[in-house]
Amino acid sequence: MNKIPLTIMTVLCLAGSGSLSYADEMGKMKAEPKGEQGGHKDAMKGEMKPAHDEMKGDKKARRDSMKGEMNEKHDNMKGEMKGHTGAMGK
Repeated sequence: MNKIPLTIMTVLCLAGSGSLSYADEMGKMKAEPKGEQGGHKDAMKGEMKPAHDEMKGDKKARRDSMKGEMNEKHDNMKGEMKGHTGAMGK
């Protein structure tokens, strides 16, 4: 009769220690991919940075050229309006 509770206690202790070691293993496994991904992420960032900077420069050049065109149109319209208002006042 004493052997049954002793056997049950032994099985429970073994199961408990096994789950603790399993949890420890899972914690290690969880940390490993993050380290690998961090290096991979940095490498990809290094590869993409020149392309991103180039696109950024192209965008800025296009925006500056459009800005120049719009300023010309604005100045022309402003001159036309001044001419019309002078004629209307007479």
